[in-house]
Amino acid sequence: MRKLHLSISTISLILFTAIPALASRPDNVPDWVRTAAQQKVPQYPPETNAVVLLEDTTYTVAPDGSATEHFRSVVKILRPQGRDEGRIAVPFDKDTKILSLHVWSIGPDGHEYAVKDSEQVEFGYPGQGNLFMDLKVRAAEAPGRDPGGVVAYEYEQRTHPYLTEKTWFFQSELPRLNQSFTLELPPGFIHGTVWAHSRELPAIDLEHQRWRWEMKDVPPIDLDQVELRPSESSLEGRMTVHYAGPTIQSPTEGTWQSVGQWYQTLAKDRLTATPEIAARAKELTGDKTDFYDKTEAIAEFVQKQVRYFVIEMGIGGHQPHYAADIFHNRYGDCKDKATLLVSMLSTVGVHGALVLVDHRRGVIDPDAPSIVGDHMIAAIEIPKGYNSPKLRSVVTAKSGRRYLIFDPTWDKTAFGQLAHNLQGGYGVLVEGPDSQIIQFPVLSPDLNTIRRTATFQLEPDGSLKGTVTEKRFGDLSEHRRDLYISGDAKEQTKFLERLLGQDFTTFTVSDFKVQNAEALNKDLTTSYSLTADHFGKPMGPLLMVRPRVLGSEALYADRKERHNIPINLSETMQEQDDYTIELPSGYAVDEIPDPVKLDLDFASYESSSVVKDHTLHYTRTYTVREVTLPADRYPDVQKLSGVIAADEQSKAVLKKQ
Repeated sequence: MRKLHLSISTISLILFTAIPALASRPDNVPDWVRTAAQQKVPQYPPETNAVVLLEDTTYTVAPDGSATEHFRSVVKILRPQGRDEGRIAVPFDKDTKILSLHVWSIGPDGHEYAVKDSEQVEFGYPGQGNLFMDLKVRAAEAPGRDPGGVVAYEYEQRTHPYLTEKTWFFQSELPRLNQSFTLELPPGFIHGTVWAHSRELPAIDLEHQRWRWEMKDVPPIDLDQVELRPSESSLEGRMTVHYAGPTIQSPTEGTWQSVGQWYQTLAKDRLTATPEIAARAKELTGDKTDFYDKTEAIAEFVQKQVRYFVIEMGIGGHQPHYAADIFHNRYGDCKDKATLLVSMLSTVGVHGALVLVDHRRGVIDPDAPSIVGDHMIAAIEIPKGYNSPKLRSVVTAKSGRRYLIFDPTWDKTAFGQLAHNLQGGYGVLVEGPDSQIIQFPVLSPDLNTIRRTATFQLEPDGSLKGTVTEKRFGDLSEHRRDLYISGDAKEQTKFLERLLGQDFTTFTVSDFKVQNAEALNKDLTTSYSLTADHFGKPMGPLLMVRPRVLGSEALYADRKERHNIPINLSETMQEQDDYTIELPSGYAVDEIPDPVKLDLDFASYESSSVVKDHTLHYTRTYTVREVTLPADRYPDVQKLSGVIAADEQSKAVLKKQ
């Protein structure tokens, strides 16, 4: 799903080589820029790169539903790292023509500059290997963009006529002193607003169908030094204006139902199945009669046999391609893959629906209906009375209909489950008049697991040898499945060496084996033989040994205060270790670590070391049950972090007899 913006780093990379040297044109800086530049800037933390002195947007809607956006911005650079704010880039495509763009700056020495039209450049969107868009960028680099300098720009742009909402993002990583948003509507039009991650502000009625919202001193969202941080986009304040009028069809009227109905008008005819699609679906399902078996066969075909490739032109940033074309070409983006899945399922008597989401948990706010989002998945209706333990990611709509939520784009997520970044978040179920916001379940920890077992022999000189078996399931297996399916032997060896290097100084590995790398609904199983020198640390008659031989699940938490920033634990999971160490001849255990047991409701951790029959047996279980916590639980997270770190480094003491 299209997001019409470019990152500063991407813009910078291109502008370094694409933009010519700029000339000075004194006395052309507008008065509104000079006025903004003369403001007294508050005292900010020393790491603040820049401050937005002024940002003003005027959004004017025409009777035919098209709109013109007029935008002004003035930024003061505070640190050398803020120079990127002087690289201006405005995206556009065939439906969003830039009518004008002007760039000015005032250097730290007071010298004024105006960038000529001939000094601006246009270039295509720097797509990746799996991305093609008709999006372009008009860009310019302002001179004098040094600490103490001011950069300003103004543009006017015609915007998409097929959208009936406009979102004002009024918070970012920079502090903002003054900003405003003005809406201008034709006679007979109405509007409404919804607010996300912010309190609602009243509009100033400017009369004649004009309204203005103003904000001052909006703090930045700075997560650079924040551990366990959520997505920045899940915190930034925004207001979405929905408008409707007698000449507009399918408006998004500020309800989730209208958002879903609007999208259905775009996608409905794209879902039509062809005889070829029906024939392949029948071939895939064969004589299967069980609901899970039929849907899994089709879902895995779309997931694995339709290559992810993005082609977006104009409204194609929102609208999927035709199912017939997706099937024929065997490629498509997220909305294409979801569309083909729903189309194929319809031919075997299974109903499916599209679901608008964002891949970052927390971006979609259930109280702020809008089309803000960047991803699409599918909801597969489950027959009444059907139950199976294999159906894990299930939601129930207001209608009472149950749906299995599945993302055909994520090719390492087993059918029946849901990637951890979507769990606990929200999406828009596109079901015509029954369209609604739905919340995705947080899956059980035992669906995302690591199980390590090992048997070792410890020698008197401290060397260790043994065999290790590790089983992974769910998202915790994703990276390694990809490595073992697509990576070469050299990459796999380097990965294992880097991993074991965290726990051993010198070691050798042999007899490495992998099972079930491509079977997503089975444990990814790896096994190997390990020899490690200097594992035990001799100290006279004593030998120091770490019962937690290998595998770290450290939880990174610092001691900084956390002001209203939710805690992102990322995923529910469970890790279990079971290690047996046969003690060297002539040694007995003199001291073992105390058992650990901590349960904080959102997570628990326990471990124990036991001596029996001349062996040291270590077990531990670490469970995370929630994905997001309120900021005031951070002391508990710090406590858990400290307990894990201490246990992972605890030592047993062996004494020579």
